[in-house]
Amino acid sequence: MRPVALAVLAVAVLAGCGAPPELREPTAAPTRTAAPTTPGPSTAPTTPPATAPPLGTVTPTPDAGLVATPCRNGPTGERVVQLLRGRAGVLPANVRVQVRTGPLCAAEWQYTVLQVTGHEELQVVTRGQATAPTLVTAGTDVCTIEVRATSPAGIRALACDAAPASRPSA
Repeated sequence: MRPVALAVLAVAVLAGCGAPPELREPTAAPTRTAAPTTPGPSTAPTTPPATAPPLGTVTPTPDAGLVATPCRNGPTGERVVQLLRGRAGVLPANVRVQVRTGPLCAAEWQYTVLQVTGHEELQVVTRGQATAPTLVTAGTDVCTIEVRATSPAGIRALACDAAPASRPSA
């Protein structure tokens, strides 16, 4: 009986394990694996083209006071001379004056250099509107506390930082 018992035991052991995996029928759809692709020429990711900002948007611009440039809408040299001859009383009516530099504008400030016959060169700092500039200071050294503390960088550079010999000429 032993051979029969041994056969029953072998059948029971094998029946509990079931069929080997390679002989089992699939219970779910097989999972497909993607076929490897052949590498092609590599391309860099494309960047969308730069576009201009839509009309009506504000684009930041550098501060107008950083650099002094020839005044497009500022006072003329003649207007600065009139200011000095008028109420300011800096220049007498009989002295000859020629505009050497400027006016140069930075923000609402202006810087002008005048050649005065028989005298040293006269530097002038004004501010305000083109038709009615206000005299800030005039002289051979215009780097006053007001100019140093409140003028834009472009005017301050001309009035305080530049040596007289290196100031711009017209």
